[in-house]
Amino acid sequence: MIGVVIFPDFQLLDAAGPISVFEIASRFARRAVPIRVMAAIPGPVRSSSGAEMLARKFASPAVITTLIIAGGEGVEAAARDACTIRFVQAVARRGSRVASVCSGAFILAEAGLLDGRRATTHWQRTQQFLATYPKVKLEPDQIFVRDGAIWSSAGITAGIDLALAMAADDFGDGIVEQTARQLVLYHRRSGGQSQFSSLLELKAPTGRFGPLLTWAREHLDAPLTVDQLADRAGMSARHFTRAFITETGTTPSKAIERLRIEVARARVQASNEAIERVAETTGFRDPERMRRAFIRAFGQPPQALRRAARAG
Repeated sequence: MIGVVIFPDFQLLDAAGPISVFEIASRFARRAVPIRVMAAIPGPVRSSSGAEMLARKFASPAVITTLIIAGGEGVEAAARDACTIRFVQAVARRGSRVASVCSGAFILAEAGLLDGRRATTHWQRTQQFLATYPKVKLEPDQIFVRDGAIWSSAGITAGIDLALAMAADDFGDGIVEQTARQLVLYHRRSGGQSQFSSLLELKAPTGRFGPLLTWAREHLDAPLTVDQLADRAGMSARHFTRAFITETGTTPSKAIERLRIEVARARVQASNEAIERVAETTGFRDPERMRRAFIRAFGQPPQALRRAARAG
């Protein structure tokens, strides 16, 4: 049985995405796989969208082969619920596959299942997670992470990537390829979740600073001071800074650092280029400055991200 744990204010797609993957995969495999949505308090459970999902009581851990835990706005309250934590721990003790989607990793961590293990969660929750659970080897830029029988995934739709990988273990790649086509998805999505965070926020393709940011990304080896950016935008530095913050939600200097981090991360993970050279050509100049920026953004230094990429 596949169990899906939800709670008040859960993210609907965190549960519905993996359920759909297993539903379609089992149909193609012609192998019935029971799926049970469960909650500490059974009955209609309201998601953060207001839509409800009907949950049953927690099943016996002995019948659960895979447990998937949703995330969402209500995850912190769920992580404090003793009944939920005991249930998750009981399933894990049997050696069953246990997984989290998005911020559901907080429940796994609270249950002690991630101590000393590799894991991931939604990019917006990275700093909070690192501060709360320092024993976890968080890999913030991964779409999903598997460490033994414990799986975790990044934000929301990454739960579908995780479920496809699980289904590949259960039914084989052929069935999963059919499933992905049916869902109109990539079988395996490339890249890390940071590509869906800071760069998408900063590109602002329809905003007036979109072309400026595109130009800046192509000239990261230049100083890119506020005065330079303002001059290119045809504004005074003061007016430019105010307008930029209003449109993008961040300062020009922070935006440039985030662009540098993203380009540097891609080069660190995809090549054998010296870290010093990456720092120089992406505008960090000093490798130590780049290291500090990586730790702020990803919770890990460049060398750790490179090792993880090679291991993957």
